[in-house]
Amino acid sequence: MTADKLSNMYPPSEPCGCDICRGYCARPGWWTVIETEMAIEAGLASRMMLEISPEKDFSVLSPAFKGNEGGIALNIFSESGCTFLVDGLCELFGTGLQPLECRFCHHTRKGEGIKCHTDIGKEWNTPQGKKLVVKWGKLTGLWSKLGLYLMEK
Repeated sequence: MTADKLSNMYPPSEPCGCDICRGYCARPGWWTVIETEMAIEAGLASRMMLEISPEKDFSVLSPAFKGNEGGIALNIFSESGCTFLVDGLCELFGTGLQPLECRFCHHTRKGEGIKCHTDIGKEWNTPQGKKLVVKWGKLTGLWSKLGLYLMEK
């Protein structure tokens, strides 16, 4: 599935500041692969984290939990919220760099967020998505920190 198709399937919601919608910011939303490439080009690589699928067959680069920037997503940081949430507002809102999942999710779309999340995950489980994860790990030095020197070649 392409990012264009995903954007059409999951159009932006109306902005909302209700408790439910603000609560979504506690869990960083996912970018598509192309959106992540744009975010890296914009200098945001160091504010991302690597989320590994439960099956460990693919990974997703997402906005990091506060305190978890540049690393593998760790549960210990999950209560800290998204690194881009500052004083209750998203730094990415209106910049063209807000993740698709964040733009789509809304209190009026009950039950639809999981579909969006799953479809974005499928896009990451592709050669293009996996290649970007490797590139990001090299760029941030994560592979070296983890002793994965083979990933550096």
